[in-house]
Amino acid sequence: MPDSDTTSARTADPIPARAGIGLRADHYEDLLSQLPPLAFLEVHSENYFGGGRPLDFLERLAEHYPISFHGVGLSLGSCDPLSTAHLQQIADLDARFQPVFLSEHLSFSSAGGVFTHDLVPLPYTEEAVAHFASRIAQVQDHLGRRILVENVSCYLEYAHSSLSEADFVAAVAEQADCEILLDVNNIFVNASNHGHRAEDFLESIVPERVAEIHLAGFTRNRFTDGEILIDTHNQRVAPAVWELYARTVRRLGPRATLIEWDTDLPPLSVLLDEAELANRIQDEARALVA
Repeated sequence: MPDSDTTSARTADPIPARAGIGLRADHYEDLLSQLPPLAFLEVHSENYFGGGRPLDFLERLAEHYPISFHGVGLSLGSCDPLSTAHLQQIADLDARFQPVFLSEHLSFSSAGGVFTHDLVPLPYTEEAVAHFASRIAQVQDHLGRRILVENVSCYLEYAHSSLSEADFVAAVAEQADCEILLDVNNIFVNASNHGHRAEDFLESIVPERVAEIHLAGFTRNRFTDGEILIDTHNQRVAPAVWELYARTVRRLGPRATLIEWDTDLPPLSVLLDEAELANRIQDEARALVA
């Protein structure tokens, strides 16, 4: 366990409205040797449940960077009971590292005790809003802190939905009194796949609820009858997503922004280039209101 002085130093300041990157094992050594100027590092919570080498590297890097924990396995939207064991492991990490953010997804990944290993959205209904809000309240009560919830990519729309995706996300955050992790790439992917306007999503979100932004790359799959965008996190952020990000920070104001890259990992320098581009776009937004 870190001593109290170390923990206090880690949590003295909030994450600035600048860019960070996702921490992956391929980059542990380079980050420690180079210590590039990043606003924060974000990790998948579940990767650090087991201790060992990953936890050792995270301890060392947490001496230099604020940390954000991003969960992928709590299954907030499931009708299965919340896993108290899983939730306690998150609580243990929270106590150990005092991350600035703890986040999860507005989706489910288990049903009847069977895990899909994917993030499946629910219909956008008032019933689903109440269900998510209740589950988020349980998590926040257990942790004693607010969490962030992320809008997810979806490839089919439910006929049963009665709300727009943006109104759904906003309603969950309001009822649960939590914050939003706004994934701009997911907004773009969903808008492109389903024929919506990405700008309509931004107009429905309360700026004060948005604490963090995610950016990532997508893959364009083409077929004889059309194409679909897949949120793959395996390449640079697309130019159209950068444009949407610029509109986002002009409307909401600059926010802590995370470059996600989970597979086909490039050298660390590529992620740093993407982070620097996000910083430049935020600086341009600041200049417009100066």
